[in-house]
Amino acid sequence: MPSKGRRYRTVDVEGFEILVGKAAKDNDYLTLKVAKPYDLWLHVAGVAGSHVVVRNPEQLPEFPKPIVERAAEYAAYYSKAREARGKVEVHVSWASDVRKERGAPAGEVTLRRWDSVRVYPRALAEDDHE
Repeated sequence: MPSKGRRYRTVDVEGFEILVGKAAKDNDYLTLKVAKPYDLWLHVAGVAGSHVVVRNPEQLPEFPKPIVERAAEYAAYYSKAREARGKVEVHVSWASDVRKERGAPAGEVTLRRWDSVRVYPRALAEDDHE
């Protein structure tokens, strides 16, 4: 696994940089310090897991569906839903819509607006470049 000593994994999927948090405090760092408002943010619904950020330096108004689904698969895999037999719901939001409430535990955030996708959990693969 790359990014040893870093707070998140970094992979390249079809030219898009995807960042995957490693632990609750790392998720806070990734979401609140690294992510820009126009980046895409993902997290599996209802269970603990990694925050996932898809970088958006060109500030695209939307992402290709395969990129969103691949990032969602990471969010599902790096969560407590990893062993799910079926598809897992993943919330997808702009980073600007993610907030940390005062006093909330590490890794816990609230979303103002989001969409959902349903995917099977899938780990980093050989076709993903780290």
